[in-house]
Amino acid sequence: MKFSTISGAAILAALAVQPAQAKVIDQSELGFTVAHTAQVAATPEDVWKMLKMPQKWWSQEHSWSGDAANFWLDSQAGGCFCEKLPGTGPDKTVGMGSVQHARILFAKPNELLRLSGAFGPLQGEALIGTLTIQIKPTPTGAAIRFDYVLGGYMRFKPAEIAPAVDKVIGEQLIGLAKALGGSLPPTRDEKAAAEAAGESDAKGEAAEAAPPARRESGLDDAMADLLADPPKREEDVPEDEEPERR
Repeated sequence: MKFSTISGAAILAALAVQPAQAKVIDQSELGFTVAHTAQVAATPEDVWKMLKMPQKWWSQEHSWSGDAANFWLDSQAGGCFCEKLPGTGPDKTVGMGSVQHARILFAKPNELLRLSGAFGPLQGEALIGTLTIQIKPTPTGAAIRFDYVLGGYMRFKPAEIAPAVDKVIGEQLIGLAKALGGSLPPTRDEKAAAEAAGESDAKGEAAEAAPPARRESGLDDAMADLLADPPKREEDVPEDEEPERR
């Protein structure tokens, strides 16, 4: 679906049939944060090269033109993550336009790319959105983390819009991983950690006691967890372990 066909009402209606994603890591009346991670069998250098070519991984379903070929990204501070809007006529240059999805705030090749922009229909709200993309080397390739922080005034309730935004950001990381050959499967320890986190969340919701003081954490905290037990290459996995990783 092109952004141009989506209204605010359509966004909220879509939420009724979209399951809430478990990646909204912080939320208040002012905004929210969503985060997604993946590991790929590609070097940080290859990840960086792919990041600079959004036409190969950013979903055309989340475009204004309906064609991913119209995306481009200038990976320098002040650069644009933009989209060409074809015009009319034989060469589609009559009335040609463009859209700025985000601008580049920070660019450190092979390590970090930070963009500022409220994506899609949120562009019409008084919002500030910051997407931080981290890349870390691993024994099997690279770990990638997307953090998107959105805040400001909008004509939606953060609790209602957060799941949809989370889904969109997650789709883009999936697209990037696929363009790099696909995500590596989680290890047994990662699966166990995810299950433990789910049980902890359930207990927290049931408890009526006051929550403990919130610890300020940096982006690297979750990345460190991701790197603690990286996926193994298939050739390094003993035969008796393989069923655990499927």
